[in-house]
Amino acid sequence: MARISMINPETAGEDVRQALDAHVAAGYRVTNEKRTLLHNIPCFEALEVQSYAVDRELQRLVGKRAADFFEYAISLENDCLVCSTYFGKLLRQNGITDFEHFDFTEDEKLLIEFGRAIARNPKGVSDELFERLRARFDEETIVVLTTMGVFMIANNYFNDILQVEPERV
Repeated sequence: MARISMINPETAGEDVRQALDAHVAAGYRVTNEKRTLLHNIPCFEALEVQSYAVDRELQRLVGKRAADFFEYAISLENDCLVCSTYFGKLLRQNGITDFEHFDFTEDEKLLIEFGRAIARNPKGVSDELFERLRARFDEETIVVLTTMGVFMIANNYFNDILQVEPERV
């Protein structure tokens, strides 16, 4: 059971409705995590709105599919039910039913390995792994990957700490 209530968009204050309206107008869904974050607009904007901006940058640099794989790997490694449920559904909608045995490209494998490594132990990302990243990606891409990874970990922690209920799939 969730530790914090979710905002009801129909009875929320004007500032919350404006934030929600802008989010929906940008093409995004209203999830349980977002309805929980909306107890405070700056928190919602920091964790959700800005993570979407970074995700768009990541997709521009590595492609949507690779970005989704990277983010899903982090959620799986963190064992976040909310985020892994979300990404699992997204992958199934794209015909990927077995993430562990999918035929990834070499870049996707590298991103998945990096995502799992930063989720497992951010201080333990090996020099060898980092050198393989540097051989394939420029510094801007590595900065965006790392920033998106941090956002994913923050989302996972938020959902787990507050026991946000996953969306129905």
